[in-house]
Amino acid sequence: IRKASLSDLPVILEIYEIARQFMRDHGNPYQWSGYGYPSRELLEDDIRQEQLYVLESADGLEGVFMFNEGPDTTYLKIDGEWLNAEPYSVIHRIASRGRKKGVLRLAVDFVTSMSSNIKIDTHEQNTVMQNALLRLGFEKCGIIYLENGDPRIAYQLKK
Repeated sequence: IRKASLSDLPVILEIYEIARQFMRDHGNPYQWSGYGYPSRELLEDDIRQEQLYVLESADGLEGVFMFNEGPDTTYLKIDGEWLNAEPYSVIHRIASRGRKKGVLRLAVDFVTSMSSNIKIDTHEQNTVMQNALLRLGFEKCGIIYLENGDPRIAYQLKK
């Protein structure tokens, strides 16, 4: 796992397209329904802020995710309750090329090496991600709302 660079963008954009198709194929056509989310501009900003990471194997880039230390404005209000009010880190926009298993686990392991309190969210129709998060020890805490008002299921992991 390493920080992404601008030269990684073509492959990163390809990974996100693969992830969007995977979600559509698995009953989740709405989470990144804009067919351009995340945008190139957003990803470039993540890279400039050194918050976008890639998972690389001998075969090339396998996954991508955004990681930063909170607070995250979308997590300030929750219909439910967070596990604690301690400082936390967030994972957003995680995606896999689909060639290797365990991309989410590797990303979570990486983040937990730097933070013992992690928050993440996903769409209600993203059952693949929901099940994976529960398997990794995340607890469902409630519903948060994105800036545009869309609801997301919020999870937290306390190590």
